[in-house]
Amino acid sequence: MPITAATWYCAVYGHPVHHSASPAMQNAGIADLGLDWKYLAFDVHPDDLRLAIAGAKAMKFIGLNLTVPHKLLALEMVDALDATAKQWGAVNTIRFEARTRSGEWVPLAQLPAGEIMQVRSQGFNTDADALVQAVQQEDLELPLKGARVLLLGAGGAGRVAALRLAAEGVSELFLVNRTVSKAEKIASEIKQLFGTVGVSIGYPADTVDLVLNATSLGLQASDASPLDETKFPFKKARAVYDMIYRPAESRLLKAAKTEGCRTANGLSMLLYQGAKALEIWSGKPAPLKIMRTALVKNVYGK
Repeated sequence: MPITAATWYCAVYGHPVHHSASPAMQNAGIADLGLDWKYLAFDVHPDDLRLAIAGAKAMKFIGLNLTVPHKLLALEMVDALDATAKQWGAVNTIRFEARTRSGEWVPLAQLPAGEIMQVRSQGFNTDADALVQAVQQEDLELPLKGARVLLLGAGGAGRVAALRLAAEGVSELFLVNRTVSKAEKIASEIKQLFGTVGVSIGYPADTVDLVLNATSLGLQASDASPLDETKFPFKKARAVYDMIYRPAESRLLKAAKTEGCRTANGLSMLLYQGAKALEIWSGKPAPLKIMRTALVKNVYGK
């Protein structure tokens, strides 16, 4: 559809954001649903995030997706938190809502533009379930209950992954992060919430079922590997999952594949979290097949 004065907007904020395949995926889904919406991407520095969210709210955007490094920061920057954001402690999706005459909050697009008076932002988390769906059902078909997992990273994505894996019933989590105190904080949370899950800081001595990269290391060609192979060689891992999807095969995945590990990138996770976000904004089932095709073409060129 051509852009007109009646077109609504949604966007992804990140820093960096040039690698994002979300616009290709979301615009394909939006078009298939017949919505007069456009999905954009903006590089927003963390120092400007609050202002950028407020700007989208003022301009009556439909919603936002948030990627690195905004997911933890946004917890304190939205007007309300959905149960998912409260449970997993991070926001990767924002829906702007309007208040009806009866006092009910509804998605912005449900009201005629002329009737929108009061607007609020509500934060959601669609990453947690998308990760489980990608690892357990889609890409690796790896049962998480009872699994031993080495998790690299304790930022927004790492925290959500750790809590969601614990909720899924992994037997042991090994947390590795450059800033040890961040990993220790997550470990403490897991011990309080999921007492049956063993949590350790640092690399394990024995084998694991899964190595999961939740850091941003790998986005740039010059990045070092997030895994220190001198402390944990790939031969001790059954499978390696990298949340990064561009490049399609990161340095981590390439090395793991060479050593015989099963590998997968974050494409399916991106698909499922994005599809859920579109459903949150539109109230309609997301066209997964269409969105997947657009993602594959954008990332793999086919």
